[in-house]
Amino acid sequence: MLASIALFLQRAVVQGIPLLFGSTGEIITEKSGNLNLGIPGIMYVGGISGVIGAFFYERSTATPNAFLSILIPFLAALAGSALMALIYSFLTITLRANQNVTGLALTIFGEGIGNFFGGSLANLFGEGGSIAMTATSNLFRKALPFAEKLGNIGTVFFSYGFLAYLAILIALLTAWYFNHTRSGLHLRAVGESPATADAAGINVTKYKYMATCIGGAIAGLGGLYYIMDYTNGVWTNGGFGDRGWLAIALVIFALWKPNIGILGSILFGGLYVIYLFIPGLDRSSQELFKMLPYVVTILVLVLTSIRKKREYQPPESLGLSYFREER
Repeated sequence: MLASIALFLQRAVVQGIPLLFGSTGEIITEKSGNLNLGIPGIMYVGGISGVIGAFFYERSTATPNAFLSILIPFLAALAGSALMALIYSFLTITLRANQNVTGLALTIFGEGIGNFFGGSLANLFGEGGSIAMTATSNLFRKALPFAEKLGNIGTVFFSYGFLAYLAILIALLTAWYFNHTRSGLHLRAVGESPATADAAGINVTKYKYMATCIGGAIAGLGGLYYIMDYTNGVWTNGGFGDRGWLAIALVIFALWKPNIGILGSILFGGLYVIYLFIPGLDRSSQELFKMLPYVVTILVLVLTSIRKKREYQPPESLGLSYFREER
């Protein structure tokens, strides 16, 4: 019984880490007032960028260096996802395009890029319609050496690759940054009232660009984790499913607080895989259980709307372009 519970919690964490990366990145973005619905596409590009980096490095040397095998796909994922966020920033901040439409277009664009390059690599070098970076994946998935000796405790707390712990660390540091640093307070001010922040001498454009690009880069690591850890280094077109949208839903559930997002990601991950641990479910019942994260998000949204407490609401200028001439 305890072993089953430990395994369930471990699977919940593994399933939730991509959501945590995505939600933390989106929270940073939304704190600046930008609503980036392109997070699913950005995560997709982060994943394929890491795959491309790992793919060509593995084939460039007969004896890959372990440090470079991790560093190259890591930096490639950051660069690819940050570039996507930069495109979004230019369109919505500089050109003041509609944020909802731009985000949705970015999602379609990102999935198209991932499928194109993933399909091209699979056709040229893959087997069975997919490509695999097994050696690189093993490095990303390497758990702490003492995990197996600690039984169920090791399974729950110490059986993950370094990206899982990095996701939690980033979320905690982001929460601290928002509440205990001057630039974090400036960023929150930009999201609440850019006109007031501008009048106070805060560079609104700089904060919006930096938050959106950094948030996009962090979200892209969710795609890298999904490929290198969750799927054991195997890329298959369309394999991400709806995880990018779940990451956006998690932002609402977490009430725009990254530290709550840690617990929320584990809960969402558990809800996403709980059907695997319930015996006797048919296919239709399994699909109903997969709806649970969205149902929970809707309930939280309704409850927070009823209570109407300001700390439970999104940034006041979320989704609105800032026109300095109208200040």
